[in-house]
Amino acid sequence: MAPQETDAVILVGGKGTRLRPLTMSAPKPMLPTAGLPFLAHLLSRIRAAGMQHVVLGTSFEAQVFSDYFGDGSSVGLEIEYVHEVQPLGTGGGIRNVASALRHDTVMVFNGDVLGGTDLRKVLDTHRANRADVTLHLVQVSDARAFGCVPTDDDGRVTAFLEKTPDPPTNQINAGCYVFNREIIEAIPAGRAVSVEREIFPALLNDGARVFGHVDSAYWRDMGTPEDFVRGSADLVRGIAPSAALPGTPGESLVLPGARVDPTAMLVGGTVVGRDAVVGAGARLDGAVLFDGAVVDAGAVVERSIVGFGARIGARALVRDGVIGDDAVIGVRCELLRGARVWPKVEIPEGGIRFSTDV
Repeated sequence: MAPQETDAVILVGGKGTRLRPLTMSAPKPMLPTAGLPFLAHLLSRIRAAGMQHVVLGTSFEAQVFSDYFGDGSSVGLEIEYVHEVQPLGTGGGIRNVASALRHDTVMVFNGDVLGGTDLRKVLDTHRANRADVTLHLVQVSDARAFGCVPTDDDGRVTAFLEKTPDPPTNQINAGCYVFNREIIEAIPAGRAVSVEREIFPALLNDGARVFGHVDSAYWRDMGTPEDFVRGSADLVRGIAPSAALPGTPGESLVLPGARVDPTAMLVGGTVVGRDAVVGAGARLDGAVLFDGAVVDAGAVVERSIVGFGARIGARALVRDGVIGDDAVIGVRCELLRGARVWPKVEIPEGGIRFSTDV
């Protein structure tokens, strides 16, 4: 089973509500991440693994994907788009793209996961076990926040367990699966279906050959602002792999057209977007500045996302925050502990916000 004989399916239909207000203007997989739409990093891994045909299962803001990637030739792939008119869940979303598949083996990806596993090895595991379905399972230090997936000595999946305070294994579902095509075609069509809660347990009950490919490769769900910032920083610093990443790894990535004062400090995997401006004495630590953002002199931005065209006033402090597009944070403001500012909102000089939406 060569990789080029495998379809890649990416589920990108979610609304990204946990990343609001950023996803009010763009779908989560298209948010700038280390200088590129997040999806570009996943596509680069798919191409590097030898797969050629990609199907995007879209829903929310579907046109944004095709406007950017077109037929895929710009990234060395063949990309098709299948629109989901109503929410169908993970299983229903997979079933919805069945008509666009070309091969008997299908690798499915959640469109909001940043990973580093060797995709060829996952396919090799599927082939070696003559599996119906193979799940990529990643080992984490603390599995209590995740559903866990135990396997037997042969690597065969034995159960799918919800979050528990005492998980029997540190193996969790990493959001990457290999399906035999007939399994996808057997999923009920036209209705919402959960692959995790319905399809996989049903396959186990029916005695299907469901196996896990277990490793401890880099893995991060990019669904929250905290994880988005960390994932972007890991890409910039070379901790997370991406063949699409521009430049060489380092403490910061400054994109073309940006202007950074020589006295500013950029550390922690900071990204400064195109045409963004960073003033004298400003300090950015693990910050993500989207295109056109401005950080004025003496301001401090730590582990935060600053949206398109937003402005951080002089000597302001933003820590663990999300600043929406075109918002203005006034001089000497302090936004701390997860504060989120909606697009075009202005926070007056000296204002302080803690863990709130404004």
